[in-house]
Amino acid sequence: MDFKLTEEQQMLQDTTARLVRDAYGFEQREALRRSELGFGQDFWQTLGALGLTSVPFAEQYGGFGGSGVDTMLIMTELGRGLCLEPYLQSVIYAGGLIQQLGSDAQKNDLLQQVASAELQLAVALEEPQSHYHLNDVQTRAEAVEEGFRLSGRKVAVIGGHSAGLILVSARVAGDARSEDGISLFLVNPEAEGVRRRVYPTVDGFKGCELFLDDVFVPASSRLGENGKALAALRYQQGRAIAAQCAEAVGAMQAACDLTLDYLKQRKQFGQPIGKFQVLQHRMVDMRTELDQAISMATLAACVADQPDSDERSRTLAAAKFIVTRAGRLICEQSIQLHGGIGLTEEYVGSHYAKHLVMISHQLGDDDHHLKAYSRLMQVA
Repeated sequence: MDFKLTEEQQMLQDTTARLVRDAYGFEQREALRRSELGFGQDFWQTLGALGLTSVPFAEQYGGFGGSGVDTMLIMTELGRGLCLEPYLQSVIYAGGLIQQLGSDAQKNDLLQQVASAELQLAVALEEPQSHYHLNDVQTRAEAVEEGFRLSGRKVAVIGGHSAGLILVSARVAGDARSEDGISLFLVNPEAEGVRRRVYPTVDGFKGCELFLDDVFVPASSRLGENGKALAALRYQQGRAIAAQCAEAVGAMQAACDLTLDYLKQRKQFGQPIGKFQVLQHRMVDMRTELDQAISMATLAACVADQPDSDERSRTLAAAKFIVTRAGRLICEQSIQLHGGIGLTEEYVGSHYAKHLVMISHQLGDDDHHLKAYSRLMQVA
């Protein structure tokens, strides 16, 4: 199999890498992290101006018509730079849901705005009790004249504090864990009855809890067929998992490079500590895990846009499991090899570690995906 990038893909990777390298130094990131918005509005607009926010969308909606591999290249570089912009949530996850479920009018109206970075989206699919299960939805949507009224609570809405629209899953029928009866709605966060509790995440991003108190949404704000959104939620979560694996790989590559440089520079007993064989072995373990993670992230990117199937789901579950385990080992070893400095807030290495920990708990942790993989195994 040929894993060489095309000329266009190489240009895409180089453009993203150069942008991140020039605009996202550690000091700049720290200033953005502490700002009220929590990320760089100018950087977000630059992503749009360069067409990077349009890559996953069809050409008829102002997009590039890119594949999962194209998305992987962008996400790897954003992960390498610890970029705080909600690209995954807005462009890949929410944008993918609109592209799959939206009417022609909704896609024409919204996707071009997302592709140009004029509109930022967020997804609100998790609830306090759901624990990664997209079908565990207690938020209710009651049909009323000309629309619906939503009531409930959503958690871990990354980027929800600044989103122009939030995609909210709500139950229109069935019991709390029924697979039927779940719809998806476009909710204006400034609408009456919507409240957000904003907080910083461990790795420097911003998220919020979303409280919905009898919030009216017009019928035109529902995405797709009433009560039939779950399949699309799961499919698009798969695309988001593949992109997140690529982001984790970028962070792991940077952490390995940072650790190797430290081993070459830090001296003890009159020589660089990288001369000690036991530390060389630990560095080799890190690189071995990284190579395995790169292979699985690449495989996930290749299947991300394929039609839904058990094989696709197995591959994505395996990728998230292996990338999560690799990320945990790499960040732990990096901290150990750096010594005390590896835990300090002032050192960039600790931020890679925190980001990899957060990635391991988003869109399903390793235990969740191991169970999913086991359920999907075809037993002869």
